[in-house]
Amino acid sequence: MNKINWLRKLTSRKLWVSVAGFVTGLILAFGGSSDTAETVSGVIMSGAAVVAYTIGEGLADSSHNNKEE
Repeated sequence: MNKINWLRKLTSRKLWVSVAGFVTGLILAFGGSSDTAETVSGVIMSGAAVVAYTIGEGLADSSHNNKEE
């Protein structure tokens, strides 16, 4: 059985675009406005950028510290 690399999944732009698209579709399907859908989609993508940056920097710092030891 293959182990899932969750760090890689969480930094994937494809994942976050898919999530934003799905949530936007749900908002519109349940009667939300397109302005609300755009705002929520933007928030998801902004949050994804922060998550990806934070995880990426953490991995880089960890790798750098391991080389010094």
